[in-house]
Parts: sequence; C-alpha cells; structure tokens
Amino acid sequence: MPRLAVDNLLISHFRSHRRTEMAFEGRPVAIFGPNGAGKTNILEALSLLSPGRGLRRAGAEELARRPESLGWKIRASVDCIGQVHEIETFAEPGSSRSVLVDGKPVAQAVLGRIVRMLWLVPAMDRLWIEGAEGRRRFLDRMTLSFDPGHAEAVLTYEKAMRERNRLLKDDVRDPRWYGALEAQMAGAGAAIQASRRAAVDRVTAAQTGTEGAFPKADLTIVAPEGEEAIDGADALAEALARGRSRDIAAGRTLTGPHRTDLAAIYAAKGTPAAQASTGEQKALLLSLVLANARALAEDYGAPPILLLDEVAAHLDAGRRALLYDEICALGAQAFLTGTGADLFEGLGARAQVFEVADTDGQSRAVERTIA
Repeated sequence: MPRLAVDNLLISHFRSHRRTEMAFEGRPVAIFGPNGAGKTNILEALSLLSPGRGLRRAGAEELARRPESLGWKIRASVDCIGQVHEIETFAEPGSSRSVLVDGKPVAQAVLGRIVRMLWLVPAMDRLWIEGAEGRRRFLDRMTLSFDPGHAEAVLTYEKAMRERNRLLKDDVRDPRWYGALEAQMAGAGAAIQASRRAAVDRVTAAQTGTEGAFPKADLTIVAPEGEEAIDGADALAEALARGRSRDIAAGRTLTGPHRTDLAAIYAAKGTPAAQASTGEQKALLLSLVLANARALAEDYGAPPILLLDEVAAHLDAGRRALLYDEICALGAQAFLTGTGADLFEGLGARAQVFEVADTDGQSRAVERTIA
C-alpha cells in the first residue's frame, strides 16, 4: 500500500531533547508520559518537516535547548509513496531556520510538496470562539495539504501587502506607487481564494456518510462582518484601489483574503460551532482533520501524517475506539500523545508505543509494549 511516513527521526538540542533518536514502522505511534516530559516537543519537531513555524508557531531562537543555546537540528527519513527523502532542518544561534532535502538547500515551501501533514493540538480547542486569525491558519493548513503552491501564493501576497502597508503608513497618495503592488496582491489573492474554496469543498465532500462516527461540519468562507465578499483578481484590484483612502487612515490594508474567516455549522443541530459545547467543538475539529485526511488519501495516493496532541484524553472510550479504527483504516501514520498508556489500549498491536520521561534534565523516549 502506498504510504507517507517518517521512518526515523533525530532531534538534537531541541526544546527539552538533547539528543533523541526514534525509528518508526509506519504504524500509528502512541507517545505517553507525564506532563512536561517532552511529548509535545517530539510532535513539534515532526511538524517542522512541513513548511511554516510548526504547531506552536515558535521562532527559531525559541526552539533551542536551554541553557546550552547551541542551535538545534531535526533530521528525518521520509518515505513519500516509495521515494525516500532525507530531510534536515536546523538553526544556528542568531540565524533563521534552514532546510536541506537530500543534502541540498531548499526553500521551506519545497517541504509542502514532499510531506503532507495535519495536526490538532490543545491550543486549537478554542478555534471557533476566538479571533479569525487562528481559523485562517487552520484553513490555510488544510489548503496547503491539497495545494503545495498555496504557500508561495500566500508569501507573494503577504510580501506585497507589507510593502503596500508601508506606503499607507507614510501617507503616500500617488496612485503610481500602488499599482504594481496591488496587481501582485490581486493575482496572488485570487489564487489564495480559489485554493481555499477548493479545499473546503473537498473536505466537505469527504465528510459525507461519516456522521455516525464524528459530527459533520458545514464550512463556509466568509468576509468580515459588514463587508461584501470579493471574488477574482480584477475585483480585488478594484477594491484595493477604491479603498486606499480608508486604508491610509487605518495605516493598513483592510481588504483581501487576509481578512476572510472560516465559519462552521454543526450540521446535525444546525447551530454555529461557536455555540456548540466544548466537547462538540473538539469533535468537529477532529472530524474535519479526519475528513481532510480521507480526501488526501484519495487525491494524493496516501494519507497525510497526523499529529494529534492530547486528543485521546478528551474522548470517551467509545469515540477513542472509533478514532483509532479510522486512523488504522486510513493507513495513516498518526502520532498521538497522552499522559497514560491506558489511553492507547484500544490500539493494541496496531501501534508502536513510546514512553517519554524527563531524566537528569533531558527528555528520553523508550519504546514500550502495551499488553
């Protein structure tokens, strides 16, 4: 069966890990240990095999192990549907993050074409009730999993927007200064919008017929309250030009895909996700991640790597069993963390199990067997 999986992982001077080496077999991986032992740090290291700042959105300097502050390194072999890539990412003190693939320096965006990865972490539990920024990040991670080129479009858009914002703050009013930047923003913005819509449609379709296991969420990409949705490069370019006076007053760009939001309806009840219970909101998020994984398994040829931090602890035994069965049916390499080995008994021999403990001020991971 085609697979996308990390075969081995080296973590060096990263967070609480001085040196941790782990070998994986492609099966789900259960990681247990007390709070503060370094479990999530392993998932964070894995998340840096994909583009961006990882599941904690930390800067390169924050990731270095203290007190040494020698810089950090993560190295992994990844089986990408039969083609094995050696990925290394690291940062020296005072430097930004670098990436090597098969020994050659590459841009982070290249990782999106090699490693399809999704995650769910406790910080996302309030996704539906907090600000739109977190929901846009969730939407863009979903979109990136289907369209690796989405990362380049976002970078192009954000770079042009930063330059336009500088003009706005300097009270520049000559339209000639804005034309080229707004054209770049409009082109990249239209690509962002199209990719986001395609991802939402694909994930929505992948939820069909799964309501018995996890609740279905109806997703919609919406404009900020009081504003109309703008679709297409020409319309976005016109809106940017029309809004210059307002943007100068604000000192920033107030129109574009960086302002859109993701709305979700708990389909079975017909209520907004923000009005659902805490448990229901968590179940909706998990449902979306699983639907995203199912869609990728169909489109890409293999399910993505899943990072599920402390997810099992928030599910009852029945729903935990459904989650484990879903992961195994997908054939996904999922990394799950929890405080106790008992949380993973439902996986049995279907999973590799590691215990993580803090010993002498550093995290250590040891493979275990669950009876």
